[in-house]
Amino acid sequence: MSARDTILGKVRSSLHAGANDQTRRKAVEERLKKAAPGVVPARGKLPSAQRVALFSEMAGKLSASVEHVRKAADVPKAVTEYLRGRNLPSAVRMGADPRLAAMPWGKQRALELRPGPSDGDDEAGVSHATAAIAETGTLVMTSGAENPTTINFLPEHHIVVVDAADIEGDLETVLARIRKAYGKGRMPRTVNLISGPSRSGDIEQKIILGAHGPRALHIIVVGG
Repeated sequence: MSARDTILGKVRSSLHAGANDQTRRKAVEERLKKAAPGVVPARGKLPSAQRVALFSEMAGKLSASVEHVRKAADVPKAVTEYLRGRNLPSAVRMGADPRLAAMPWGKQRALELRPGPSDGDDEAGVSHATAAIAETGTLVMTSGAENPTTINFLPEHHIVVVDAADIEGDLETVLARIRKAYGKGRMPRTVNLISGPSRSGDIEQKIILGAHGPRALHIIVVGG
């Protein structure tokens, strides 16, 4: 018996409950099913176009750059122009996201796509966000081979594509979407919430970008 088992055993004993008390287990499950939703601010309760506008505004205030394109096919050109405009190598790290894979990257002949997780030597990486939060200008990234978490943190420049239809008003709505999409027992191992590029004010209270991750975040909003 482990120390954990010993401690839990003492707790059950003090409560006069057995280790397999189905009645108590059922009561807990019922409480979880009927859990009341938290208070959702009115700030994010907006029509779609206004949510997109609010997201862009809030992301900009957090030092992210935001670009809008009409359709997914316009993304590869936008990525190429971003790299060229900042005098960066014409190469990006990218996972196996099917939405990104379906885009016409081949038309950008000078652009090199490097598949898989980042090894720490990439200047730029491209990810596709699961969703975004208009209220705070936050990107919501779920981990997996489609969008490796290393791309969120290791490249100097992180380019994130998000569909306008996936921009929700608030965090609560986004989390409910993730639970519904994945289902119990199949949730992603990690959900990263990204609000602007990495920053720190630890030294003399001066904000420094890129302290713990990318020093630049560029968001490409598709549609909307």
